[in-house]
Amino acid sequence: MHSTLIQMTLLMACGVGWRMLKPGGLSSEQTRLVLTTVVYYLLLPAMVLDVLWEAEIGLHSLQYSLLAVACIVFAILCSWIVGTLVKFENRRLGAIILAAAFPNVTYLGLPVLEQTFGTWARSVAIQIDLFATAPVLFTLGIMIVRHYGEESAENSRSVLSYLNAPPFWAAAVAVILNLNGVPAPSWFAGVLQKLSAAVVPLMLFSLGLALSWNSVTVRNVPYVIPVLLIKMLLMPLFAIFLVGYLSIDGDYRAAAVLDLAMPSMVLGIVFCDRYRLDSSLYAMTVTITTLSSLITLPFWHDVVMNHWQ
Repeated sequence: MHSTLIQMTLLMACGVGWRMLKPGGLSSEQTRLVLTTVVYYLLLPAMVLDVLWEAEIGLHSLQYSLLAVACIVFAILCSWIVGTLVKFENRRLGAIILAAAFPNVTYLGLPVLEQTFGTWARSVAIQIDLFATAPVLFTLGIMIVRHYGEESAENSRSVLSYLNAPPFWAAAVAVILNLNGVPAPSWFAGVLQKLSAAVVPLMLFSLGLALSWNSVTVRNVPYVIPVLLIKMLLMPLFAIFLVGYLSIDGDYRAAAVLDLAMPSMVLGIVFCDRYRLDSSLYAMTVTITTLSSLITLPFWHDVVMNHWQ
């Protein structure tokens, strides 16, 4: 696990270095926009198709969804209770709920799981993302940011329209092909595998581009502390408790819990900007939780592996 995180950290450090040096005059925002667009519209759908076409899809897929959705709802309730009791202003509370509830299950979770458990773990990360995290984010998550933020005419489209995205279409096609026993042609599988190979390094590099020390301010510390406690402590604990009631076995159980122990997702900054929540606070939580995950992820890995051995 430590070796895996060292590799992940070095790849993210390349993104941090690019952000500081701006090679070729390209800013981190310009570079990240191009890379994440390529990943989102081409490379990630290719990986989704490659993985889910051959994956075992059945009852355990439903259980991944139940586990992830329950953990997200739990984190939303915890952060809402804290924010309401302390009386955080709406734009900050919306950012806190988003940061505490939605883990970075793909951009960081997928590479960490793959390097820690093997290529089979990609299926766990992708199913948790596409069958639970993303649907909840693009429905309940958007309802929350609309409630606590400011909605303009350009933001008023139906929440269900956000599900009309390449990774979801790729997942739908893959599941249909999988359940009908359609074999993947070897030449096409080779293309998908080559495209998939670029996903992990580009995701980690893009994550490094998104980390910003400028967002780390003393005034935001009281707001970040609840996110750290909920996201990095209570949510994994709840996942460990809940997964004990499901029939997910062995390393699959450990991989699912570890994926839900990931830091705050980067995508949330887009929603904060769009709905005028506290983007600076959210950016700080992403930076702090990602850095703290270098300590918490090995801890949770040891806990789950020792707990179920």
